[in-house]
Amino acid sequence: MILHEILQHNDCFVRNEEYVPYEATKIPKKRMVVVSCMDARLVELLPKALNLQNGDAKIIKNAGGIISHPFGSIMRSIVTAVYELSAEEIYIIGHHGCGMSQSNPRRTLQKAINRGVVTPEALQALEYTGIDLEKWLFGFSDVVDSIKANIDLVRNHPLVPKDVPVHGLVIAPDTGKLDLLVDGYKEVPVGTKN
Repeated sequence: MILHEILQHNDCFVRNEEYVPYEATKIPKKRMVVVSCMDARLVELLPKALNLQNGDAKIIKNAGGIISHPFGSIMRSIVTAVYELSAEEIYIIGHHGCGMSQSNPRRTLQKAINRGVVTPEALQALEYTGIDLEKWLFGFSDVVDSIKANIDLVRNHPLVPKDVPVHGLVIAPDTGKLDLLVDGYKEVPVGTKN
């Protein structure tokens, strides 16, 4: 019954105008886009650790903060943030102890079978069509390597301007401490605006 609790809270939230402190425009004040993990520990911690207020940045989250395809929804969001929402910097932020670094695709698929969502035969049929569900569900082995791969994909994307710095950081999900992996300012080609 979480939905009903949410709707009841929302009614009071709107009626009491509690939204007022969060009013912002669609253009991020700090002109940045952040790609990070959907880990529940980072919901409030990540913005606080980055000194972000509502409206300061575009934050894109998914499992592991992984950019899995150069023309997938994460890259579309980054490109849109740069061209349509005035983002001037990109931050790729992974975190220590990420569940995607310990992902077990076979276990996940077995759970889907156990819940009756799919049969082993259906999974086998998908394999014959060329869909590798285990590869699709796999996260990464090392958070640093994952962040660097994401940075490489973004930096070399044909629609991302070369003068947009792409930074890489790892956050500790218990303290919020940030470790810098890649300083995007040092990677921007000489003679560009940054």
